[in-house]
Amino acid sequence: MRNIPIHVLDATPRSVVAIGSDYPDGFLHPSHTHRRAQLLYGAKGVMKVVTKGGNWIVPPQRAVWIPPQVAHEVLYFGVSTRSLYIEPASIPSTRTDCQVISVSPLLRQLLMESVDVPLEYEEQGRDGALMSLLLHELARATELPFHIPLPIDPRLLSRCQAFLQVPDIHQSPQDWARDLYMSERSFSRLFREQTTMSFGQWRQRACVVLALARLSAGASITRIALDFGYESPAAFSTMFRRILGQSPTAYLDNL
Repeated sequence: MRNIPIHVLDATPRSVVAIGSDYPDGFLHPSHTHRRAQLLYGAKGVMKVVTKGGNWIVPPQRAVWIPPQVAHEVLYFGVSTRSLYIEPASIPSTRTDCQVISVSPLLRQLLMESVDVPLEYEEQGRDGALMSLLLHELARATELPFHIPLPIDPRLLSRCQAFLQVPDIHQSPQDWARDLYMSERSFSRLFREQTTMSFGQWRQRACVVLALARLSAGASITRIALDFGYESPAAFSTMFRRILGQSPTAYLDNL
C-alpha cells in the first residue's frame, strides 16, 4: 500500500499493515495518535519526531518506533517512508518506549518489500512469513542515542526548547540556574530528575543529535561547529565521536 492514511486501513484483520508514503521537503504532520504501534522508516531524507517526552532526529536509513496512543508530530525533510502499523498484541516486548533504532540490511529489505504485500496477505504463506520475520528483526534492532529528553517542569521545558532552537555548547548550568532563580545544586538535581541526564550530558547529546539533521541535509562540519559554539571542527568531531562512536565523516560515508 502506498500513500494511504492508516485510519483508512486500521481495521484490516492482520497484525501488521505496511504503507509507503512520500512527503515534500518541510512537510509537518501535526500531533496525532495511532491505535496501532508504528515503525517509521526513512529510506531517504531526515525526520524530526516530537512528543511530550522529547525530540528524536531520524537520519536516513534509520527508523523510529512509536508505541500505540503516543501523541507525536513529525517534520519531514524530503523523506520517502515505509511504515509498519502493528497491533498492540503483536508488539515485540523490547519496544515499550519511543526510540530511534538501527536498521539492518535484512530489515531494510523486508521493509521495502512489505509495502508490496497484499493488504489481507495469506498469513500461512510467503507474505505471512515475511511479516513474521519483520517482527523478529524489529525485536533484535538496536536502540540509537538520537533522543533528546524533555522535562515536564514548565520553566525548565521552556528553557530546553529555547536551547534546541539555538544550540550553544558553551551555555552553562550556572547560567541556567541563575535565569531560573535557583541555586546550582537545586538546578542540577531538578534537571537530572526531569531528564535522567546531567545538564552537561544533555547539552552534548542535544548538540550532536541536532547536528545529525544538518549533516544529513548537507551542512559542512565546519559550519555546524561554528554555529554551535565549538572552538574548532576538531572539537566538534571529538564530541560527535564520543556520543555516537564514529566521526562525522564516517557517519556521512554511511548514509
